[in-house]
Amino acid sequence: MKPIKSFPFATISALLVALGAVSCMQAEDPVQEPPAEPAQEPAPEPAQNPVQAMDENGAPLFQVDPFWPGPLPNRWSMQQVTGIHVDHMDIVWFLNRPNGAEGDEIAGGDEEPYRMACCTKSPEVIAMDVDANIVHAWGDADHHPNWPRGLQTVIADRDGYVWVGGLAPQDSILKFTREGEFVWDFGRRPPEGVQMEEDNAETEVLTQKGRFQLDQDEREIYIINWKRVLVYDMDTGDFKRGWGGHGMPLAEITNDPIPPYEWDGTRPPEEPNFVPAMHFIEISDDGLVYVGERGQNRIQVFQKDGTWVQDIYVAEWTPAERLGPTQCAGVSTRKELPVCGVMYKMAISKDPEQNYLYVADSGNSSVWIVNRLSGETLGSFGGNGRYAGQLHWINAIATDSLGNIYTGEVEHAKRIQKFEPVWE
Repeated sequence: MKPIKSFPFATISALLVALGAVSCMQAEDPVQEPPAEPAQEPAPEPAQNPVQAMDENGAPLFQVDPFWPGPLPNRWSMQQVTGIHVDHMDIVWFLNRPNGAEGDEIAGGDEEPYRMACCTKSPEVIAMDVDANIVHAWGDADHHPNWPRGLQTVIADRDGYVWVGGLAPQDSILKFTREGEFVWDFGRRPPEGVQMEEDNAETEVLTQKGRFQLDQDEREIYIINWKRVLVYDMDTGDFKRGWGGHGMPLAEITNDPIPPYEWDGTRPPEEPNFVPAMHFIEISDDGLVYVGERGQNRIQVFQKDGTWVQDIYVAEWTPAERLGPTQCAGVSTRKELPVCGVMYKMAISKDPEQNYLYVADSGNSSVWIVNRLSGETLGSFGGNGRYAGQLHWINAIATDSLGNIYTGEVEHAKRIQKFEPVWE
């Protein structure tokens, strides 16, 4: 396996402070209300004409902020961060999914006398500014009858609405105000208790709708599931178009599982179809659509009408996931072996040209930096571990207008981190 490039981070003392920050708050603080959201002003600009430092391969350099975000208020516990989105005001929205919560993380109680000093469940949608001040916090299973049980994606649009989706069988995409007031339900759920068989031509009833993206200019929702991309009207929910791998029509997509392969240290066998699990979809400012395949270590790039543009492979030598979590390129996924596949989430840099793709790779516990147009991998940062700047089971990533990268981790890591540009 190719080595992952090491990266200098903070001092040991800063790392120890950061380790405490990713856990729940230990002090018996009184319950506080989140402060009001700051006025909606343009995001602050970085210093005049800053130049980001690069390594010898042309990859931009980042360093972790070991003190960000600090403990959550109200004795809230940090849980699995399955999705992150940075809105047009540089407000960081993230999902704090409690599915894997341990008793000592959430059983402290909400009222005095507390059962334990730490902790209690937090709201499942949290928004904070670049300095980690919480400006919104809401959402849980009692918030709405159809609240997603398998939270996966959160997007705050520029019109003042927040979209939340999940992957459980009855989950769909819900639209709220920024304060958490329900607005709209995309619906299209299967009947309760019915296990849907894969049918890539079906567009009316959908399962696993939780991985989606918004095109606000065209007022469209892009959804990935099974082996396809589906596009719906963002306001009415009406179906508009869809396609499979390399732009194939929906009717031509196979409904059969993609065959497994024996890993030999090279890229997976070529496959014209999308190879599940499809884990992210992103849209660049110049109208290109990026779809990540965890089963192929590949990003397929399209125009918005489904015309295929190129394939981008990242860490292609990594065993890729096919046939679900029990089959990883012929390697048994026993507990002592890592999760497989590279394509977990991706963010596009927010410089004017959007030069870089930042690929969150849980299999290698890294963020890969990829030239967006050429597809060349330039470098990486991270590495497996629980200290500040390291990553474990990364499943979320986003960028802001200041060049910061935000990462979210699941399984037992349960944290959000901020990586800042290194300026010359």
